[in-house]
Amino acid sequence: MKTKLLFAFALLCASMGVLNAQTTDAEKAIRTLSKDSIMGWKTGGVLGLSISQASFTNWAAGGQNTVAIGGLVNLFAKYKSEKDSWDTMLDLGYGLLKQGKDADFIKTDDKVDFTSKYGRKASSKWYYAGLVNFKTQMTAGYNYPNDSIRISDLLAPAYVLAAIGMDYKPSDKLTAFIAPITSKNTIVNNTDLANAGAFGVDKAVYDAEGNIITPGKKSRSEVGGYVRMVYQQTFFDDKSVSITSKLDLFSNYKNNPQNIDVSWETIIALKVNKFITTTITSHLVYDDDITISVDTNDDGIIDESGPRTQFKEVIGVGLNVKF
Repeated sequence: MKTKLLFAFALLCASMGVLNAQTTDAEKAIRTLSKDSIMGWKTGGVLGLSISQASFTNWAAGGQNTVAIGGLVNLFAKYKSEKDSWDTMLDLGYGLLKQGKDADFIKTDDKVDFTSKYGRKASSKWYYAGLVNFKTQMTAGYNYPNDSIRISDLLAPAYVLAAIGMDYKPSDKLTAFIAPITSKNTIVNNTDLANAGAFGVDKAVYDAEGNIITPGKKSRSEVGGYVRMVYQQTFFDDKSVSITSKLDLFSNYKNNPQNIDVSWETIIALKVNKFITTTITSHLVYDDDITISVDTNDDGIIDESGPRTQFKEVIGVGLNVKF
């Protein structure tokens, strides 16, 4: 009888050991699966195209034929490991508008924005990080309705920013990059704009007869502090509403550090169905080095010039494909 009891006890212990081993293995597998699901590369993006058109024939209320075309490309690649984090984003946007039968297409949107940020974990939510950002546009811009004076161009301006600091990541939805050491370089790769001193570069020096003694500089370097915050969130179970907001702040240590350059861009996407989406984009800019001329009396004479708050808003309904 004792032998049978000992045998039964040994069998029970062995069974518990097997079950425990199986449970431990299962837990390890779950942990490994969970770890693999958030570690490594994550890539994707959004392609968007919107078209609107209005046509009038013998319309008593009046109106002008209009065609508007807008496109956007948003691509991202993110890498994460136990110690490293690398985020790269590319935003492209372009829009055209034709209003009137004999009118030419004019530009309504033009953006190139590339950012790459690498971080090495310092604690659970903080990373030692470095960031590179490049911004420019693709085609020339004019002071409409005057299309004879070019006020911007490809690489005029272009902004190249490099920063070293700390990156705070409390969640996957919010990041805050703080860099006390930042280099900001402005490029104006257009001779006429450089000679005019556009976008803060040193303008040309002329003699009494109007001849150029010293050409305008095509670049300008600044050293200062930089903060970049990015917030991304989706709402509802079907993720039909999403918002992405990016805020950039820069202070030049040597020249008016209290006048902070601001760039705040927000994109709200409202999904109608699998392919149709309404997109609302706003962009607020203030740069103390950019002088904007204003005709306050609408008489064609420039009355005031100086740095001003710039604001752009674009609403589009069209085809959007996520991948």
